[in-house]
Amino acid sequence: MKPTVFIHTNHKQLVGAIVSAYSLRCHSHHADEFEVRILHHKDYPFFQAPEGWRFLRDGGSRAWKNDDLQSFTPLRFMPPELMGYQGRAVVIDPDVFAVGDIYELLSRDMQGKTLMCVARPGHNDRPEYLASSVMLLDCARLTHWRCEEQFKEMFAFKRDYSAWIRLELEPREHIGFLEPEWNHFDTLTEQTKLLHNTKRRTQPWKTGLPKDYTVRDKGQPSYVKTQFTQVKKWFLGKSPTAGYYKRHPDPAQEAFFFGLLRDCLDQGLLTEVLLREEMRQNHLRHDTLDLLRRTPALAAA
Repeated sequence: MKPTVFIHTNHKQLVGAIVSAYSLRCHSHHADEFEVRILHHKDYPFFQAPEGWRFLRDGGSRAWKNDDLQSFTPLRFMPPELMGYQGRAVVIDPDVFAVGDIYELLSRDMQGKTLMCVARPGHNDRPEYLASSVMLLDCARLTHWRCEEQFKEMFAFKRDYSAWIRLELEPREHIGFLEPEWNHFDTLTEQTKLLHNTKRRTQPWKTGLPKDYTVRDKGQPSYVKTQFTQVKKWFLGKSPTAGYYKRHPDPAQEAFFFGLLRDCLDQGLLTEVLLREEMRQNHLRHDTLDLLRRTPALAAA
């Protein structure tokens, strides 16, 4: 079985996943040496039954919503099973786009580690945060990953979603670390291998749309902080852009995404009909077609 890159997604991020798949192939000198598969949330029926059920997260509980922007994240743990617990796999989020050659990652020496990812110390106030949004996997050593079974454990309050996603349930000595450029968070430089537009409120293809994601629970705010927030709102008023996706602060990252999207449209990987439907459903910014008319194709460049 060829090494495979898995992109997990749902209906809200499908365009991103298609663009991501294209970027992996067009930026690799070894595109015939690996496969690319999109894992779509809708194709896994076990997600549907617990709609609205409470599940364990950060020691508390939250209702499961299949319509959430990131309802696909448990599929990060599906690839080893789909690979028959053999060979190499990379799993990435649908907002991750190749700038470098993904085959360099698929073929690298893992030095005996079970999986590799980028460490992100201090993120979300956690000193040892591990980003599972991009992972290199030795599937033969991950036979304990059983996605459906472990997903159900969240609702039995036997598995904490956050600990699962942050890889805190894996032996630390089994985890190796990738260079930051293999999961470059909203950073595009000459060193970038995989660009990750991870800040949801500024994803380039969402600008101007109403927010449709669940804000991370940061715990109960203090009384003083609550009062300060209320006073600030009273003095400053409510921003007209509050509740909406904002433009990405780096124009180069916006141009990069729309250049890839233009390629996908030109090559028939996406159709204008599909893009119009995604715009209608507020999955894609409403000025997308206008932007594409002004954006040069990356393939031509």
